[in-house]
Amino acid sequence: MDGRTRFKRGSDQGLPAGRSASQSPQSHRCIRPDSLNTFRKFVPSLEPFRAWILFLLLIPALPLTSRAQEPPYFVTYSDYMEEPGNLEFTLKSANGTPQYGNPFFGEALEMEYGATGWWTTEVYFDGQRTTHDSTIFTGFRWENRFRPLAREHFINPVFYIEYENVNAADRSLLEITGHDGIADLRVANSEGHSDTERSLETKLILSSRARGWDVSENFIAEKDLNESNPWEFGYALGVSRPLVFAARGKPCVFCAENFSAGAELYGGLGTVGGFGLKATSHYLGPTVQFNIPHGPSISFSPNFGLNDNSVGALYRIGVSYEFQQLFRRGRAK
Repeated sequence: MDGRTRFKRGSDQGLPAGRSASQSPQSHRCIRPDSLNTFRKFVPSLEPFRAWILFLLLIPALPLTSRAQEPPYFVTYSDYMEEPGNLEFTLKSANGTPQYGNPFFGEALEMEYGATGWWTTEVYFDGQRTTHDSTIFTGFRWENRFRPLAREHFINPVFYIEYENVNAADRSLLEITGHDGIADLRVANSEGHSDTERSLETKLILSSRARGWDVSENFIAEKDLNESNPWEFGYALGVSRPLVFAARGKPCVFCAENFSAGAELYGGLGTVGGFGLKATSHYLGPTVQFNIPHGPSISFSPNFGLNDNSVGALYRIGVSYEFQQLFRRGRAK
């Protein structure tokens, strides 16, 4: 009990002394109790979507700009680099229900800036809500990606390095490393919030393009800076392509050239002392992206767990919006 008085439906609790439910005046029955209960249940259910609602309400007030051109991945990185001077905001979510655990709604707000043609930097703010638990802020990340080769090659490498300061209650699931699994997603927020992990994460990103297809592979290595834990490893693979390459002559919103689709496979690879697939989790799922002309890009992906150490299904949603030449435009003025 949380200290608040709870009233049972159909009981006499909450009525003035000496008056039963059958004797209560008509004014006490003008609002049906079941309607109030439905409303009370509905309002908290909207809480995980507050950031999404605010984000979508702000989009119409933003200046018109071209959409982002990234492949429709949630975990896998391609060799895409933000254009110098451009700033992109992305809101990503991961929603799932671990077996014997509570449903969770993890969110990550990303701010990506193109510093140069070969350097993109990004800051993340993570949070989550767990049903029957609480809503908490789980930490931040600072990511940097470097592309050593300016021209297009058969294989285009990108080097990735990130500093993470997130706690054990994080549910953004931006990557899977080591022996991350379903047990980590059952940890109560009060317990996980007190366990902050500061880590260094690196990735080798390799991307290729052939006949319109993007094929990207990521190898992940992560080291906990708090303790003397071994290096943890993971992977992510993604393939995608636009549905149509040739655009129509007329302006069109729901045309095939504004959609791209693909698939992702990702998971953990153990540690230095136990490299491999044993006691790891893995996910596979299709992904689709709708690039609204002069507007945001909206992505969706259902991910399916491939073993007992994974959540049965994860549902990912992403919305991104790009500002072109934001800071450089201000300097020009």
